[in-house]
Amino acid sequence: MIKRRVEKQVKEALQRSSSVALMGPRQVGKTTIALNISDTSTAIYLDLEDRLDLQKIVDVNAFHSENSEHLIILDEVQRVPEIFAPLRGIIDKERRKGNKYGQFLFLGSASMDLLQQSSESLAGRIAYLELQGIDALEYQANTTEKLNQLWLRGGFPESLLASNDKNSLAWRRDFIRTYLERDIPFFGPRIPAVTLERFWTMLAHIQGGMTNASQIAKSLDVSSTTVSRYLDLMVDLLLVRRLQPWTQNAGKRLVKTPKVYVRDSGITHALLNIQNYNDLLGHPVAGGSWEGFVIENIISAAPDNVIPYYYRTSNGAEIDLVLEFSSNEKWAIEIKRNSAPALSKGFYIACQDIKPSKKFVVYSGQDRFSMAENITAISLCGLMEELLQLDFIY
Repeated sequence: MIKRRVEKQVKEALQRSSSVALMGPRQVGKTTIALNISDTSTAIYLDLEDRLDLQKIVDVNAFHSENSEHLIILDEVQRVPEIFAPLRGIIDKERRKGNKYGQFLFLGSASMDLLQQSSESLAGRIAYLELQGIDALEYQANTTEKLNQLWLRGGFPESLLASNDKNSLAWRRDFIRTYLERDIPFFGPRIPAVTLERFWTMLAHIQGGMTNASQIAKSLDVSSTTVSRYLDLMVDLLLVRRLQPWTQNAGKRLVKTPKVYVRDSGITHALLNIQNYNDLLGHPVAGGSWEGFVIENIISAAPDNVIPYYYRTSNGAEIDLVLEFSSNEKWAIEIKRNSAPALSKGFYIACQDIKPSKKFVVYSGQDRFSMAENITAISLCGLMEELLQLDFIY
């Protein structure tokens, strides 16, 4: 079994907060983590998609009274958003008794639905954590073969650990179909599955690019407003990332449109019918896919106080990823897929613009070495380890 870092974080959060929400897409491993926690405690686990479990919390006050000595784990909690209002009273009542921590663990598959409901009802009583796919450190992808497999298949456990590429791809296609036909219609407005699949596939084609809403709208025969609504929904479901531009340099003509990435590389490849590693290398999306894959892994290892951006000017100065810390420290990260990274003039100019405290080039090799102007070439796992060490500082 692959050990997930967030499991320890959930346990720690339960020791300092009355409730914890663990959010992430379906099938990413939330339930496994919750069951691991329940196995080592006296927790009670309820799956709110199960009719019998749902029936148990029709009167949530009565259910809690009977089980107040236990951590209560509620899975797919966004399907019963009305539960948050009575939970506030339950948590406050337990606090008055001196039971301040570790009362509820919520698992949810949609960020905004869960956040909006809980932020209204549980402010100051809840901690939030996000789980994405298995990352390079968790997979111990310190060889080229393992790193390439993770990139091709993505981080969903069933896909990554499939017996072969064919079975992995079949799982991802089923995942996409389930979201299109069942989950997205539940969470958002009724969108024809065929239209939404075309939209999702368009995002995969422009991986790491900037969406032109009017152009996409024309292709889908919908309005630009509808395209924006589709994109908002995919972001809220934690399937797509908007990477915001760094815009604090007032003296420059900056690009101010977010970049868009399908967050899991394996889902990107399934949408584009990329079946194996050779197909991937020969596909036009390979560069954008690698960039998105590296960015997601880096963000997964970054401390909570880090905000990710990209930087680009109209004159071509560009940094693939800027990490800004709460201390105003900035790291500039360039992403290269080859084993002999070479930097463009635009990266050097961009670094002069924003003056980062550290500069890295993440490349496909394993060695760490110095380049010109205090730039460090480093492997993906190497940079992730460096970021994890910062948890002891920040």
